[in-house]
Amino acid sequence: MIDLRSDTVTKPTQGMKEAMFAAEVGDDVFEADPTVNALQEKAAKLFGKEAALFCSSGTQTNQIAINIHVSPGGEVICHEDSHVYKYEGGGIARNSGASVRLLRGNRGRISAEEVRDWINPDDVHLPVTQLVSVEDTSNRGGGAIYDYEEIRRLRQLCNEQGLPLHLDGARVFNSLVETGMDLKEYASAFDSISICLSKGLGAPVGSLLLGNTNFIKQARRVRKVLGGGMRQAGFLAAAGIYALDHHVERLKKDHEHARELERCLQDLDWVASVIPVESNIVVPVLKTPADRDRIITDLQSQGVLCVAFGPGMIRFVTHLDVSSEDIDQVVSCLKKIK
Repeated sequence: MIDLRSDTVTKPTQGMKEAMFAAEVGDDVFEADPTVNALQEKAAKLFGKEAALFCSSGTQTNQIAINIHVSPGGEVICHEDSHVYKYEGGGIARNSGASVRLLRGNRGRISAEEVRDWINPDDVHLPVTQLVSVEDTSNRGGGAIYDYEEIRRLRQLCNEQGLPLHLDGARVFNSLVETGMDLKEYASAFDSISICLSKGLGAPVGSLLLGNTNFIKQARRVRKVLGGGMRQAGFLAAAGIYALDHHVERLKKDHEHARELERCLQDLDWVASVIPVESNIVVPVLKTPADRDRIITDLQSQGVLCVAFGPGMIRFVTHLDVSSEDIDQVVSCLKKIK
């Protein structure tokens, strides 16, 4: 079965398994797991941040960051399709008691101009705007990548307004290998960054939260409150170190595979359009929306897994476990669909 449902379905490579098996471990709640410490130090240095915290998931890193940045009754500005709002179980309200100002944006991205219009004035009738959050790449935007100049403008606006800027960087390495942007320069725009290791990088579990030393000290406390303290987590951290060392540059291959699927889909008579591919996510828009589930079932019967992505849309995600030969097979299957 060729699984294109998500880049979360990847399994550890042989080299990653060997690194995990050989990991030196300790108790991370006591900050005594050497492999976790090494991963955190490596990630912080890579992005030019003071510190990092290893957590179980990207939802957890995002929710920890939001909990630190906002107080009950505050408000978070983000895109209406952002992961922190749409796919984290109402965590902003439940965990932090904050409301959300949703912006329409463009393919999951928001602009400084839009944000400026929705920063609340000092009025007792309104929640206090306390955080701006962006997602790069944008899942619901079909893997859309931010123009760094727009990120600079967002940073400048946040500086003017005294607001922190958070990055949900679940697929940030997909963005960075595509643009060639320097990691430290890119990261300097954000007060906090969430990085997922278990998507395109292929680790089985884990995300990292990056920020300054005081922020990560607070994050460690919030992680504990959320039940996220892990003990001998070095086995998982070793996979993260291996992923950072071996699986970043190869993301370009996933993008090439995604463009191959895009070219195929554009020529099929049952496809109205394809959301322009910028990274590893491919989303065709169907001419007949009602055909969506039938096409997904048909592909599954041919050994290809994909998922619904809204009315009349299907999502394919390329990743570490999908080879060039697999892509050729998927193209052949797509062409058989009527």
